[in-house]
Amino acid sequence: MAKTTINTAALYSALDAARQERQLSWRALAGEIGVSPSLLSRLGNGLKPDTDGFATIIAWLRLPAEDFFEHEGERDDDDREPDLMAQLAPLLRARKDLSETDVKYLQQVIGATIERARAQG
Repeated sequence: MAKTTINTAALYSALDAARQERQLSWRALAGEIGVSPSLLSRLGNGLKPDTDGFATIIAWLRLPAEDFFEHEGERDDDDREPDLMAQLAPLLRARKDLSETDVKYLQQVIGATIERARAQG
């Protein structure tokens, strides 16, 4: 079975998108999430979060943990762009004019579009 790890770049990117959407500092974001600012700093430096910190963050982001998993041999290099859905999901959920149903629908449409583009590329 392939080794699975946390894609810290994608997780940090999703947090940064949510932080920017809410116009918060990293310290204020940590307070809103309920984690220490040092945890977010470690993520920014590419270090893996502890299990409780990871669970707290993904619960706050309201994203499946699997969105931030990568499997051994899956990444080509450390500069790979973070997953687009991981970046967009917090932005969609932050919109006050979208219902949860709207957000899920848009995630499905965007996800299908990304898969189609990958298949054609």
